[in-house]
Amino acid sequence: MEKKAEISKPFYVSSAPKQKTSAEIISEARKSLRTLKTQRPLTPREDQRKLFGPSSSRTPENRPPSAFSLHALNFDVPDSRPVTVKRLTPLEHIPKLPSSPDNEVDTSPPLPKPPVDPVEVKRVSSARARLFKAASQGGLPPVIRPEEFMKRLNSEPSLAKPSPPQAAQKNVFSKGQFRGSSPLLTEPTKADENEKEVFSKKACENSVSSRPGSGSDSIGSPSRTSSRPSSSESTGARNRTGTGNESRTQEVETEEETCYWNAKIIPILQQLESTQNGNDVEYLCGTCVRLYGALEQGNMLERKCKKRASLLKALYRLIDIGSDQLSLQLAKLILALSVTGKNLLNVCKLIFKISRSENNDFLFENNSITDSLLSVVCTEDVFSISEALLYCMGALKFLSGNSTILKELLNKGLVEILLQLMKKINDANKLNKTHFSISGHLLVQLTATLRNSVDQSRQRFLCSEALPELCVVLEQHGSDKDICTNIARIFSKLSSYNDCCAALANCSGCYQLFLALLKKHQKKQDFVVRIFFTLGNLTAKNNNAREQFFKEEGSIDDVLELFRVYYELDITSKASKTHPRVEEERECVQTHTSEVEDVLIKLIRLLANLSIHPTVGTALATNPICVGLLVKVLEYKSIDECEELVINAAATINNLSFYPVRNSVVRARQLHLAELLVKLLLSNNMEGILEAARVFGNLSQSKEVRDFIVQKNVYKFMVALLDAKNQDVCFSACGVLINLTVDKNKRVILREEGGIKKLIDCLRDFGPTDWQLASLVCKTLWNYSEKMTCAALSFGEEETKALLHILSTYLEEDLALDCSSSEDLREFHKVCWETEFIPVAQQLMNRIQRHDTFLEPLTAPS
Repeated sequence: MEKKAEISKPFYVSSAPKQKTSAEIISEARKSLRTLKTQRPLTPREDQRKLFGPSSSRTPENRPPSAFSLHALNFDVPDSRPVTVKRLTPLEHIPKLPSSPDNEVDTSPPLPKPPVDPVEVKRVSSARARLFKAASQGGLPPVIRPEEFMKRLNSEPSLAKPSPPQAAQKNVFSKGQFRGSSPLLTEPTKADENEKEVFSKKACENSVSSRPGSGSDSIGSPSRTSSRPSSSESTGARNRTGTGNESRTQEVETEEETCYWNAKIIPILQQLESTQNGNDVEYLCGTCVRLYGALEQGNMLERKCKKRASLLKALYRLIDIGSDQLSLQLAKLILALSVTGKNLLNVCKLIFKISRSENNDFLFENNSITDSLLSVVCTEDVFSISEALLYCMGALKFLSGNSTILKELLNKGLVEILLQLMKKINDANKLNKTHFSISGHLLVQLTATLRNSVDQSRQRFLCSEALPELCVVLEQHGSDKDICTNIARIFSKLSSYNDCCAALANCSGCYQLFLALLKKHQKKQDFVVRIFFTLGNLTAKNNNAREQFFKEEGSIDDVLELFRVYYELDITSKASKTHPRVEEERECVQTHTSEVEDVLIKLIRLLANLSIHPTVGTALATNPICVGLLVKVLEYKSIDECEELVINAAATINNLSFYPVRNSVVRARQLHLAELLVKLLLSNNMEGILEAARVFGNLSQSKEVRDFIVQKNVYKFMVALLDAKNQDVCFSACGVLINLTVDKNKRVILREEGGIKKLIDCLRDFGPTDWQLASLVCKTLWNYSEKMTCAALSFGEEETKALLHILSTYLEEDLALDCSSSEDLREFHKVCWETEFIPVAQQLMNRIQRHDTFLEPLTAPS
């Protein structure tokens, strides 16, 4: 279907601003200069889903792993202990603490302690909790000397009264817990934990019976417990300068939140705790869905839940059940609670691990977990979560390979989000190369995801100006073979469309960039073949693109050098079939013969498309290296081995033979070329026969080639081709025959082989639908009858009558204009009928009728 469509599509786009008519476009399809089409290189499907596939240029030790184990213990439970932070400067003054004589440990039994007052415990514990909270959020308070700390505690009115809990607070500094860091960040003692446990129990007992107050927290009310606040609250806590009452107001949850937690959340958590053996995964998943809904209804998602630490701890424990379906629900909940740091990394790893199996794709369909993944990608500070982002992007890459999920992701703005991330990375790399390595890992996943989405999102790429940004990535990461290959695959897909070709051609410096990358990665076949395919598409549809590429310094030389490299590689691969040791002894690209041929096919197609431009075509026709390599392809490669390669080489020679310049290498080697073309004529491949006939149509303008055609009986093939039912084949054969009839001594062979009758049959069969072919037949008959004295003797009596009848019928205007109902074809027929057919047909008919008309012989159009 594509080959038939070539007839009705333009092959040469003029640089003139005037738009061509439909007739001119269709007419140019018959000209000798033609662009070539080819199939897009096939992207192989990887057997396993990995961050970096088996063809990756990254070694295992230089890339993040795709396989790992993940358990509940890998997650950090928030607020379970102070965050490990940078060591602080040692204190200038270390307080002298009482110690036993001779540095011995006091083993005497402890003195009995008075009963603990819950109110006082809350006062001290709240102060300690605020300090530990600040450390857990990463914002460290200023270093405070022990005596200053005690003075500050005593200065607060609510804490001025000495009490046993204050003595317990003093013990924080009595056992050498400094270890080079602030004493405010030490772990709580067992006594502290007991105090918290006693207070928590009493607080829970009083929370249900307490009544709402006036809106401010009462110090004496034990109904509110402090827990980890949201990020906004922690920010406020670090900047606090007010009283302790203000601090406690921000930390303590409201009575309404406590009631909602006890009534809605705790029952669901208890259900999760009661079924942790994993026997009923469906029930656990449903419970997680209800928990998410309850948290969302109570506005407790993100970091708004005061008991977020205990909630996350409960969720982490469920991960060890090992169900992918349950783990995905847990990951959705954990991400919704805005985890950071190590926990964010682990939950992204968890999602990545689940997405590695295609059997789990259905779990992601119609699931808001994809929204959570996209929200991670939208982060502002890319490199602060770079490792988590890497696994997040890896999961998106896998999921984008599923057409159903891809459609959902595109509707959620996948392409736009990824392009924004790409721009952030590009901008960061322009400033410095600090994160260049991790940037490369991220861009491999990002460009692979874009590659998967190209076919369904072409307009999104154009609207988002993705092509210039991709060129920036190529420029910055030109040494990264994985990134270059992914982007080459994107360009090869996009360049199949006219609008994308125009956008890519307008990218400043893209041709220079492509040439530089071809030289750098000339042995990476899957990259080279796609760049040549893209360049072939650009030069097939834009005459300015041909000129711009030709003007790039060393462009033709670089292409021909790669032509030589892959030609020699193909020769080596062919020889290795007979001599296996040859391949072992020579260092060459690790690839298959068919892959090498694919590069040559795309490369030769580029040369054929470039040769459409007169300047470029003339330069290539006079280039001995170019013509020599094309001739070598025809010499060593048969059409049975690789049909497309041989036909492309013949078509390129056909284009170059169009230019009759003085220094043309094609013309200088035309006899050798004619011998090679005879092999194509003798093949059983109709495409090869057609291409050989086209080349002979150009070369036969030379008398040497016409003599060769007669000596080697090539003309018999051309006469026989007139019986073909293909109009293009008949057209090319007529082109050769019309040139043969220029020589008077060769006209007689036309009738001897029955050529006159076959020409008249072509006129009758194809004339009403192809006035171009009809006019070419008339020109051939005109040349043949140049010095005719009797039409019946020259054509034959029956042939003369048939010819006169056909010509008189075709010269009727109504038939010419009504032969097609299509407006475009009607215009084409009208132009060809008026400008090509009528003049020669009228003269031919007059000559036959008068028998004495003498005009100069006609030659075939190039």
